[in-house]
Amino acid sequence: MNTQLTYVFQESECFIRQYALESGQSDEWVRERISEIHREIARGGVFNLSEKELAFGARIAWRNANRCIGRLFWKSLHVFDCREVKTPHDLFEKLCEHLKFATNGGVIRSAITIFPPSNPSFHSDPSATRFEAPLTILNHQLFRYAGYVQADGSILGDPMNVELTQQCMSLGWEPSHYEGRDGRFDLLPLVVQDINGSQHWFTWPREVFLEVPITHDAYPQLDALNLRWYAIPVLSDMVLEIGGLQFPTAPFNGWYMGTEIGARNLADPHRYNLLPEIASCLGLDTSSNRNLWKDQALVILNQAVLQSYERAGVKMVDHHTASEQHLHFERTEANQQREVHGDWSWLVPPMSGASSSLFHREYTNHEKTPAFRNKVHTPHLQPATGCPMSKTHS
Repeated sequence: MNTQLTYVFQESECFIRQYALESGQSDEWVRERISEIHREIARGGVFNLSEKELAFGARIAWRNANRCIGRLFWKSLHVFDCREVKTPHDLFEKLCEHLKFATNGGVIRSAITIFPPSNPSFHSDPSATRFEAPLTILNHQLFRYAGYVQADGSILGDPMNVELTQQCMSLGWEPSHYEGRDGRFDLLPLVVQDINGSQHWFTWPREVFLEVPITHDAYPQLDALNLRWYAIPVLSDMVLEIGGLQFPTAPFNGWYMGTEIGARNLADPHRYNLLPEIASCLGLDTSSNRNLWKDQALVILNQAVLQSYERAGVKMVDHHTASEQHLHFERTEANQQREVHGDWSWLVPPMSGASSSLFHREYTNHEKTPAFRNKVHTPHLQPATGCPMSKTHS
């Protein structure tokens, strides 16, 4: 048997034992379910999760997400089971439903929409099994702003999305600078690739796209920058792994932490790089780093983001509150005798790190499954560790 199928056998058994432990299933149920799954894998290389198992796996993947500071709310994840979807158009329709539910007029709800898993492709050599994705989203997030390379080599818009923008334009999408904008915040379409490699693009209807103008109560001069960002982050290019199954198309969202926008998307030099513009509007002395003009501009930009989302009635958390929530998550996990792993470089906020309650904590960055994984890191072929093999389910 090849390595990939061996991995699916091992991971499926570990997952079922974990599901049984946390949902109170009997020993007999565990034995029968594992036998049933092993028969399915032996026949076709994959198995079918029940709706309850799928939802449990998605929520545990969030609980296991080492880079996420918002894991306290993992139980609240709403799961849309769309494993029956077969066409890019139907996928797009389901995502519009996801966005309406999750946006909720600004009272953001965490949700995930799970599309079909990768299927095994045995070809002529069963030992060389490849798992092929029926449908794949090419956008990093469902909503992304375009990035255009100008004649002088500069980037108008979001430099992170230059390649995707060029790809969209090659497929026939034309930029639309709507509402008098200068092109810095043009919403890109969704791009979906089918199993044959054909790519399809879809323009988002305005009713599913909620956007927030970024202004500051005390600094009206920032209005001239015409800044904005979308209300809801929906990650769409990660693989959800449950029991060794790979779900390459499983967009999921929480809500924004303010610094994700104010200290990264709008401030990073390789993104919008707005701190020099903010400083200019504020009349700050930028002649020396010792003036700490970047720090002043960064704080005011992040204040503007928090104020703007609150003014618009869009749910958002500040980085200090988020840090306290993660500590609460750690305590609840300890009460359940579960060890919390984490990636310190992601959990500590990107501004005022030393004042975060997480700064002086240490974490082991060990990955557990179920998990959300970057596509470049899959398939993950190492057997799981920490498989729940309790006395009651051994």
